Order: sequence, then C-alpha cells, then structure tokens
Amino acid sequence: MSDKPDAAGQIGTEPIGKLLLKFSIPAITGMVVNALYNIIDRIFVGQGVNELALGGLSLVLPIMTIGMAFAMLFGIGAANMISMRLGQKRLKEAENALNHCFFLLTGIGLLMLVLGLIFLDPLFSLVGNKGDSESLSYAKDYFRITLYGSVFFMVSFGLSHCTRAQGFPAVTMIGMILGAVLNIILDPIFIFGLKWGVEGAAWATVISQFASTVYILRFVLSKKAVVKLSPRIFKPDFSVIMQIMAFGSAQFLLQFLMSAVQLLNNKSAGWYGEAALGVANGGDIALSGMGIIGPILMMILMPVFGINQGAQPILGYNYGAKLYRRVLRAYLGAIGAATIICVTGFAIVQIFAVQLVSVFAPDGSDALMYFTPRAMRIMLLLLPLAGFQIVSTNLFVVTGRPKISIFLSMLRQCIALIPCILIFGNIWGLWGVVSAAPVADGFSFIITGILIFFELRKLNRHLTE
Repeated sequence: MSDKPDAAGQIGTEPIGKLLLKFSIPAITGMVVNALYNIIDRIFVGQGVNELALGGLSLVLPIMTIGMAFAMLFGIGAANMISMRLGQKRLKEAENALNHCFFLLTGIGLLMLVLGLIFLDPLFSLVGNKGDSESLSYAKDYFRITLYGSVFFMVSFGLSHCTRAQGFPAVTMIGMILGAVLNIILDPIFIFGLKWGVEGAAWATVISQFASTVYILRFVLSKKAVVKLSPRIFKPDFSVIMQIMAFGSAQFLLQFLMSAVQLLNNKSAGWYGEAALGVANGGDIALSGMGIIGPILMMILMPVFGINQGAQPILGYNYGAKLYRRVLRAYLGAIGAATIICVTGFAIVQIFAVQLVSVFAPDGSDALMYFTPRAMRIMLLLLPLAGFQIVSTNLFVVTGRPKISIFLSMLRQCIALIPCILIFGNIWGLWGVVSAAPVADGFSFIITGILIFFELRKLNRHLTE
C-alpha cells in the first residue's frame, strides 16, 4: 500500500522530460494501436475485398467517431478529475470518479447497441451515399456486427485514460497492444481464410475489443491500482457526472465535430465525385479515396493525441499542486514533440503519397490513383501546425478554462472547416472540398496562437506570485 501514492506523487517530483517520455510513449502506443483497429480493417478489406468496400468503411466512420466522442467525454473527463484529485490528495473522490466513469461508459455502450440495431436503415439513409451505391451495402454489413462490440469499445477505450491518469500508463499500452495484435491475427483469417469479407473484419474488431476490455478491467479491479474500481459501492451522483462531463467536454466536442466533418466529406464526395473524376461510380471512388486519406492522417495524429494525453496527468497534477513552472515546461515539451511528429508525417505524405495509397488499394483503379494522392497532399498541406493546436486546446482544460478549450475544439472542425467545405465545394466541386482543410488549418492556427499568448501571460503571473 505504501507504494501506491508514489505512482501518482512522482508526477510532481520527477523531471518533466522523463515524465513526458514515461507517460507519452505508452499513450502514443495506445492511441496508435487504437487507430490500427480501423486502419488494419481498411488495409485487409482493400486487399481482400475491393476498393468500393473501402468506401463502405468510410460511411461507417462518422458513426463510430460519435462513439469515440462519448468514450472521450466520460473517459478523459474522469481521467482529468482523477489526476487533479490525486494531486490534491483526495483519493476517495478520485475513486468515485472512476466508478461513475465505468457505469457511464457501459450505459452509453448498451444504448448505442440497441438504437443502432433498431435504426440501422434510417441511420444509413442519413449518412449514406446515393441509394444505388455499392459502398452502402458494405457499410451496413460491417456496422451491424461492430454494434455488438459497443460496450467493449467504450469501456476499454474510456477506462484506459483513467489507468494512465493514476500513474500506470503501461497498463493502457499493454491493453491496447493486446487488442491490436489479436486484430492483426484475426483479420486475414476471417477475410482471406473464411471468406467473410467486411463481416470478417467486423468480427475481428469485436473480438479484439473484448480482449482489451478484459485486461483493463482486471487491472482496475485489482489491488495494484491506486484508484480502484468498486462497482458494488457505487452510488450515482449527478454533480459528479456533471464534473466529469465538464472535464471531458472539449475532447467530446472535438470528436463529435470530427464526425460531422467526416459525414460532410462523405456526402460531398458522393455529390461531386462523378463530375470531377469522369466515371460513373466517381462518387464511390472519391468516397474510397477519402477513406484512405483518413486513416493515414489518423496514423500521424494519433501519436500527437498520445503526447497530449500523456501530458494531461502531468499538467493536471502539477496545476492542482500549484507547481506552475512544471506546468509550463510540460506544455512546451509536449508542443515540441508533437510538432516534430507532424513535420515528419507531412514530409512522408508529400514524398510517398502514391505508395501509401497502394498499401490500401494495390490494384486501385486509374480514377482512385489519380484522385487520392493529389487530394492527400493538398488536405495535409498545413499539417506541421497541428501539434501546437492540439496541445494548446488541452492546456485550457487543465487551467480551468474549458469554454476556451471548447471554442478551440470547435474552431477548425466546425466554425472554420464546415463553411469552407460548403463554399469551396459549391465553387470548385470535389477539389474545393479537398482545399478546405488547409484553409481551415491556417485560420485556426492564428486564433489559437492569439489565445494561448494571453494564457501563457497568465501562467507567468502565477510564477512571479
């Protein structure tokens, strides 16, 4: 029992650089591995089924992103609350936050399962391409099965943030790796061996998420955890739920608005694809192209999100303990690491765009190979700025200004990007939709820079006082 406080207390004493590595590397691994569920499915589906099936997975993505948004709302919200309460030496309140998080994640997972099965057809009439789209049938087959893993995904992804917040980032990493490795093993067996197609990819994902859930739950129920899950003594408290939602609202909005952008991109690809690419199924091909660009961008940004999440308990604990110089060092260190990743990803995309597309569609049609590499290079033109924006958004949550964090989360995904897609798409068609991303990135970077300037001045005043 004497070792338990050290796992959290070291966040306020160890060197910041060492802590960032210790927390960020497992977080990066966890985020990348979580992204691999989606990416591996797409690679095997593109190679084992066809390029139009990739379009079907693109149609599912906005719905699954909404699920991730709720997992972040409760998971990151509870994690923020846990790290701050541990910094304030209020262990019982941290345990209460974890209990609430578990039941909220389980409840929303069950709700998603029931509503998804009941409203499957109306849902895809909303998110789908035109009625005769071949991609639409693939989407329904895939999503119907993944619904059965809704609770597993919510619990494993949500609670992983809480294990990291209490000083055990390696547990999160191992749980995510376990699921990803199992997914890599099962995908080719189900898709190529058993000839299950997209349904095989879906079953592989569900089974893998179940394995991750079992591992994470086994830890938080054990004596090794600083903050232990105790379902039997759980008593719902509306005020605790509201605190968790307040702490997780910025990331929730970011993911929710990301879903809206994904939906709008899918719809725009269907509207403008045929005219832009000059083929009858141009809408499905453009949709498949967007479905390839998304996972590649995800693979670049997931390490950045991992750095951001790894920095979160460091920022939260030290801010709660009023160690403001350590807060500043952690923030600047996280921005530096995130920017290095974004610049590296930008260079890879610009140089190897064709090769990256070929990984997903080795026998891709001429239209797909014409559209996707060009679109990727344009959409990720200002990627080097993304690390600063992502880390800065989280800083406002830690310093107790969630409204600004929410605004910055909405800025690129809603306030800037969605109007750009609508306006540019109406003027320049499919290529206008593609060009909207870098314009929104540039505008968001300027606004974020102005706001963070004043926040850092405030932090410096704390240091002088």
